Formats: sequence, structure tokens, C-alpha cells
Amino acid sequence: MQIKDLARATGVDVETIRFYEKDGLLPKPDRLDNGYRNYAQAHLERLSFIRHCRALDMPLADVKRLLGFVDDPDGHCLNVDELVDEQLSRVRARLKSMRALEKQLLQLRSRCDGDHDSASCGILDELVSAAHGEACACHPRH
Repeated sequence: MQIKDLARATGVDVETIRFYEKDGLLPKPDRLDNGYRNYAQAHLERLSFIRHCRALDMPLADVKRLLGFVDDPDGHCLNVDELVDEQLSRVRARLKSMRALEKQLLQLRSRCDGDHDSASCGILDELVSAAHGEACACHPRH
């Protein structure tokens, strides 16, 4: 199949496919006589694997490592477990950060009920105070 067909079948942009080839995540396809890339089923499966890993927000370096394990089916999978544990740690850290962000936004939101003009808006007052380096509802100084 041509690159446009591979892109359509996987939902991966053509430029991203080329990037994955250049980066070594996806093997270079054979070329047809007319110079077009000729992708096989193996390319589609590998690209789908990469896309799934990226949907799990795995960094490309980790995807490369996982592909190495796929390419060596006789290898031990302990390192695969560690890799997923590391990703879980990153996700949990981001969740904690997002909960803190939510709390800050809720504190900021509590400063205004929206039933007055902008000059009296508590949210805008807080944001302007923060811009001046002062403490605000969402970033109090300790």
C-alpha cells in the first residue's frame, strides 16, 4: 500500500509516518519502480502498535524500547513491566498536578459570580494582582 493508504488505515499523518521511518521506529518500506513507498501488512501492524503506545502517552524513547522487545520475542519482559511502571508514575504525577490546578482554578472562580461589570470582576482583580507579583487566590504566598 502507498503511504496515503497506510495513513488512512492507521489514522497517522503522512509526515508522522515519515518521521517514524527517519527515527527508526518504522522500517523503511520497499520502493516500487515508480519510486513510491510500498508498505506491507507488517508496517500497518507496527504503526498501529506505535499509535497505541502514543495514545497511552508513552514517550517515543519508550516506544522504541518496547519495539525492541517485540522484535526479540525470546527476551525477558521484566523491563517491559518497569517501563509501564515508569509511565504510571509519570501519569500519576500529572494527575496530582492537574488536581492542584483544578483546585487553583476553583479558588479563582470563587472570586466572581459574573453578575457585574468587568471592572468589579474578582477573577480579573486576582489575575492582575498576580501579574504585579502579588499573592492571589490561586497562588497564595506562604
